[in-house]
Amino acid sequence: MPTSPLFPPSGPPFPLESTLNRRRWLQQAAAGTLVTVLGATYVLADEAPSGAHEPRKDGRKRVPPGQRVLSRLRPMGGESGSPARSDFKLKVYGEVEHPFELNFDALLASSPVELPLDVHCVTGWSVLGARFKGVRVADLAQRAGLKPTARHVIFEGAHGYSANVALGEALKPEVLVAYELDGRPLERGHGAPVRAVVPDLYFWKSAKWLTAIRFVERDQPGYWEVRGYNNHGDPWREERYA
Repeated sequence: MPTSPLFPPSGPPFPLESTLNRRRWLQQAAAGTLVTVLGATYVLADEAPSGAHEPRKDGRKRVPPGQRVLSRLRPMGGESGSPARSDFKLKVYGEVEHPFELNFDALLASSPVELPLDVHCVTGWSVLGARFKGVRVADLAQRAGLKPTARHVIFEGAHGYSANVALGEALKPEVLVAYELDGRPLERGHGAPVRAVVPDLYFWKSAKWLTAIRFVERDQPGYWEVRGYNNHGDPWREERYA
């Protein structure tokens, strides 16, 4: 089995029973400020961030069920790709009229945006309003010229990692190819130099150490999906497992 750039090389640390136990444990820790998971200390938010209790534009609660708000992102380990910007290349290909490849300087010149985004990890934590800077996947798709046959997007990362997302969700304006977090370059543990950010799905869909965006006609379940994780991954439906 290949090692994963999302979780440690030992493989999925969250089988169903242990994940549910961990979720209950996090919920029981709500009165405290610190919890420890996988040997790392998680800093719980001292108070709900501004707007945390306001509904989203789609009417859903901002924090999905079973999630605990943390003050900052956790890297979640994994086998990284090269963090050097000089080594970075992003291939955009598949069901497109004009496949292309970008180095890091070309990515910087591709109409970047900075957005406050909420992210939700399958292990039960969320971070609200994390400021990611990058380029919209929709803009890269427009440049490539999608064919009518394109129906899904495969985010490809280092060491053969992949995550599948339906085309309509991948082209939402908040879905980014990101290279900065909270005003600073991505750290290696967060996928430096570049990662995908798909905020409306569980965070394993946001492939770290991104190397390619492939548009395909037929869905192709990714690394964790073929190992029992849900093919869609909607946090509000708690779609953790198949």
